[in-house]
Amino acid sequence: MRYASMLIFNLVIIGLYGHLLPGRGNKLTFSTKQYIQKLLKLNMEAPYGPEWPAEEKVKRREMVSEEAHYIFVHEISNENAASVVSKLKDEGRLCSSVGPIVGFVHYRFTLEEEVPVVYVYELQLEPRVQGKGLGKFLMQLIELIACENRMGAVVLTVQRANLLAMDFYIGKLGYTISAISPSRVDPLLGPENSYEILCKTFDHEAQAVLKVC
Repeated sequence: MRYASMLIFNLVIIGLYGHLLPGRGNKLTFSTKQYIQKLLKLNMEAPYGPEWPAEEKVKRREMVSEEAHYIFVHEISNENAASVVSKLKDEGRLCSSVGPIVGFVHYRFTLEEEVPVVYVYELQLEPRVQGKGLGKFLMQLIELIACENRMGAVVLTVQRANLLAMDFYIGKLGYTISAISPSRVDPLLGPENSYEILCKTFDHEAQAVLKVC
């Protein structure tokens, strides 16, 4: 995935230098799998509540799927940032010395109602880098990937109890509750479901199928 393999970013506003690296679910190292599981539990156990034990098992299976694409954010210390940027410019390739992971995106290319979409399975950041612009940066990157690959939309699922995430996607990024979300498919039964399906569409076909008219 050329964006993740080429980009290095400097979010000056939060003092975070990050190095993006791609990954695939069936090629994750043991330590990376452990990291993903720990971060998922840290961030998602509360929003899922009593559903978490069952959902955790599902996420572990999803995590290692061959269809799972990843963008990992590796932190680079400020003192090493200048040398890393210099190597990228001079050599035109990634530096092998990356720092610890501070977050990741898990996404897939799939179909929703016959519309080709990028489905974001996970956007997870460590608490210390949340709410500072990194999540928005990564979602904009996902949207760019979707458009470059001629996908009709970006789609994702959010727990209704996760009010911060709902506000982030709807209020800050302009996502809407999709026509295929349970609350839209059957307004009477929808509230009984614990999640909403959100989307951002990029063409008329996707808009006609996935957005509420």
